[in-house]
Amino acid sequence: MLNSAVPRLSLLHYLLLIVLAYALEFASCQAAEMNQPKEIALAQTIALPNVRGRIDHMSFDPKSGRLYVAALGNNTVEVLDTRAGKHIKSISGLDEPQGVAFVPAGDLLFVANGNGGRVDIFETSTFSLVQSLNGLPDADNLRYDASSGRMLVGYGKGAIRILDARTTKTLDDIKLAAHPESFRLERSRPRLYVNVPTARHVAFIDLSDRSVSTWPLKDARANFPMALDEVHHRLFIATREPPQMIVYDTEAGKPLGAVAISGDADDLFVDDKSGRVYISCGAGFIDVVSGLDAERYKLIDRIATRSGARTSLWVPETRRLYLALPMRDGQSAEVRAYEMQ
Repeated sequence: MLNSAVPRLSLLHYLLLIVLAYALEFASCQAAEMNQPKEIALAQTIALPNVRGRIDHMSFDPKSGRLYVAALGNNTVEVLDTRAGKHIKSISGLDEPQGVAFVPAGDLLFVANGNGGRVDIFETSTFSLVQSLNGLPDADNLRYDASSGRMLVGYGKGAIRILDARTTKTLDDIKLAAHPESFRLERSRPRLYVNVPTARHVAFIDLSDRSVSTWPLKDARANFPMALDEVHHRLFIATREPPQMIVYDTEAGKPLGAVAISGDADDLFVDDKSGRVYISCGAGFIDVVSGLDAERYKLIDRIATRSGARTSLWVPETRRLYLALPMRDGQSAEVRAYEMQ
């Protein structure tokens, strides 16, 4: 009996040693993972005093370090000094400000008023109103192209107006199937990519002949944010139904694949230096996606923020991602700056 019990006891010890080894290895891996630096670290928080309601898009002036925040629900644009880390001004008298774009030539700030159907232009040294461009119902996203001096305005039931930012003269008006959301302009050639969520497609526009092609979304909808990696010919589209980021090959005009992300995405940016993609999601997260190779992408980090914090701005000059957090559940509105490690 004794001799037969010895092997069984040794086997039990052996099994316990294996379990202990796996436990120690797991704990070591967990500790290593916890000690690994996040892709984004919180560097700064700036309060938005008395700002209520939804917050939309932002723009940045690298020279002064000012951040302009469209407080849509508050009918103001909030001006922040990111170097001093403080709020310095509220521009009032607006009517549902959605898009903002700073123009260095002349130090001008363009503000798209959705409900007002106009774009207001302010001189930023005094914040005085210089001009209002009317006849732009549901004026929304703005994009300034510094190389050509053009300002692009998405508006109405389906159009993008191209303006000379200096003279404000209309250069072109491109018709679309429905209201445009985020859009991106290539710098090296006259191409424009536009999210048209109601029509459930991405519009591809050749500005040389104004021809419009479409890339339909087969099994997805609510494509609001967009980013362009022009060097690698990649277009990134985030959809809300389902929550995913779709990667397009802009040369072939076809999707390469998709990555599951957090819900309610509203802004998306590519870090040209690292190749990572940052997605701000109203579900309460910043998702970080990295490319495994030319065709495969993977979610590598998820930073908890606050429910409703879905608009952001990536500033490559400072390598910071600014995230707008609206007032919610007793917490005041603020802007957080996340810095790359």
